[in-house]
Amino acid sequence: MTPHQQHSEHSNETQRDDPLSAGAGNASNADTPAGSSVWPSNGYTVTDTSTTQLTTTHLQAGSDSTAPKRVTSRGLSAVIPTTVLQRLIWTRALLLVNRFRVVRTVDIAVACFAERPFKASLTAAQRAVRGLVKADLLRRYRTERFQTVYGLTQRGVDWLAEFDHEAASSVRRVSDMSNPEHRLWAQFLVLSAEARGLQALTEQELLAELNRDTQGNNVVQGLLKVMVQEGTRNTVQQLRPDAVSREFGVDGQVLTTWYEVDRSKRGSSREAALAALAMRVGSTLVDGSRLQNLVVFARTDRIEKRALAVLRNLASAQNGTILVDGRRHLVEIEPGTFEVTAAVDTPLGDSRTVYKDRIVGHFIVQRLPTWLPKARLAAGEVVPLPGWFNENYLPFRRPQGDWTAARMNWNV
Repeated sequence: MTPHQQHSEHSNETQRDDPLSAGAGNASNADTPAGSSVWPSNGYTVTDTSTTQLTTTHLQAGSDSTAPKRVTSRGLSAVIPTTVLQRLIWTRALLLVNRFRVVRTVDIAVACFAERPFKASLTAAQRAVRGLVKADLLRRYRTERFQTVYGLTQRGVDWLAEFDHEAASSVRRVSDMSNPEHRLWAQFLVLSAEARGLQALTEQELLAELNRDTQGNNVVQGLLKVMVQEGTRNTVQQLRPDAVSREFGVDGQVLTTWYEVDRSKRGSSREAALAALAMRVGSTLVDGSRLQNLVVFARTDRIEKRALAVLRNLASAQNGTILVDGRRHLVEIEPGTFEVTAAVDTPLGDSRTVYKDRIVGHFIVQRLPTWLPKARLAAGEVVPLPGWFNENYLPFRRPQGDWTAARMNWNV
């Protein structure tokens, strides 16, 4: 994989100054988010600009003073200087690349502009990436699958160091990546969960967290142990997700959503592991949280249909049995969404307990939004692209259908 040449700037486009020099150029108003929910103030008082009365009025061409006025909202640029906003966007984007080592433009759109409509979000991310590549803070690469990805340069590391952020260059590592698609989609789901306000981790970050205080050979290799039945043979496997997100339940317990990214069809052993994992929804994980949702993202329609077939076969085999400890019933309440019921040991108020059927979680199968990174929208073009944050799709199709009900008061 070789570096991809930078795109030439349009002849009449405003020249952007080098961000390493004083007064790092003015950012376009399109670079500024429409709200302050994800932006640090850095000494400036930021208010909700949806109710801000600071607007710029322009008279329509060829009209007199009595003609109606066109009102243009300036967003956060009405409160914060555009140079500061540009620095915030660039800092957030570079820290994102330092965290994951390799990113796509759509990842920056999710991390920096998730509150916008998709077209506006992607346009702002593309503009930010062009500026970062032109300033040699990021370097562009093309994978063997013709995906455009970006790595952090040493100059980008130095730029972050000026603002007291530690980082390390990733261009050497990115240049050796042939097809990081699975990695890219896992971190895309993490960023989508964080855009909703949840705490989220990739597989590598989760393992680092689980082994933070581990000493000697007691290394935690998985988040859950399951008994996998393949034919007549039973084996114990330690499973770990491609990504996880966490939120608080109504009782204050931490609830975990487990993400699986299926780029290819599962073999018989992986299908058996998926069925065993479905039977553990509602169980307590190694980190002490409870497995609330299990989400499988399929890259193609064929992979999605096969995952659904595994679950439907499991449901037909289990739903006729009596619920006891360790068993689950799966009911498909809508296409691709299964409600998981288990027998929960419930105290009666004295020394006795009784098993009661309770809904302990959901198993969800849905398509990866592969159409989002491939979107090419011309100016003024209006094309409906499903799967953005204005819908119930990312980071997963929430069974309740309402993301505002999620408990998102993590201090991260």
